[in-house]
Amino acid sequence: MGHALVLGGGGVAGIAWEIGLLAGLDEAGVTVRDADLVVGTSAGSAVAAQLASGLPLAELLARQVDPAKQAPEIAADIDMEKMAQLFGLEQAPADRAALRRQICRIALLAETVSEADRHAVIEARVPVDAWPDGQRVLIVAVDANTGEERVFDRDSGVGLVDAVAASCAVPAVWPPVTIGDTRYVDGGVRSAENADLAAGHEVVLVLQAMAMEGVTDLEDQVESLRSQGSTVLVVTPDAEVLAAMGANPLDPAVRTPTATAAQRQGAALATEIAAFWR
Repeated sequence: MGHALVLGGGGVAGIAWEIGLLAGLDEAGVTVRDADLVVGTSAGSAVAAQLASGLPLAELLARQVDPAKQAPEIAADIDMEKMAQLFGLEQAPADRAALRRQICRIALLAETVSEADRHAVIEARVPVDAWPDGQRVLIVAVDANTGEERVFDRDSGVGLVDAVAASCAVPAVWPPVTIGDTRYVDGGVRSAENADLAAGHEVVLVLQAMAMEGVTDLEDQVESLRSQGSTVLVVTPDAEVLAAMGANPLDPAVRTPTATAAQRQGAALATEIAAFWR
């Protein structure tokens, strides 16, 4: 079934890394945005929507590195240790579905900025509120009432901005997103990458913006994909990018240094990824 590009979560730092990396590849003549399938989760959903806009990667990169072109963001301080506790990473519950429901309950009760204020941020991130016609794009969110995943696509009857807003609704940080009579939280509650949705594709490139200690679902998904015949490559931020990202992936100030470092990483990986993607 061709090629799949999987874009994982990681806050505004993750968006900057993924766009910078893809721009660095593009400058080196390696284009992966034309994948048959794009799977976007949380930050990755915003990147998927930006790619779907058709804007050149050079322009998308400028929207990350040029303060005059950067979309307005609401600053948030995220404690990764507390987030790990929220996601149950210090334990291995037998019932992952029960854990998702618990996370959703916490998200529904948390005090955050208003949905309207947060939605305005997502609108500014997405250049065009329209699903692409010639490419399959999947945006992953989680039903806050049931803990079950919801995968949005162009046939869902949901606007692209709304789907991205739902996928980016980090529990206890941003408000759950109302679509119809349901509220949704971050697709990362299911999986930070959701690479298993690329099953059936021959070549799968996964951008893992943020790895959290104790989370092994991507490893399991990659193993499953390979057992089904897919060739899979997982790319993670290099040391320079990690230093630029800092400790808070939701800090808008990290966008410029992260995207700049990521652009260099993309250029450095161009030969390897070109050989993989062919």
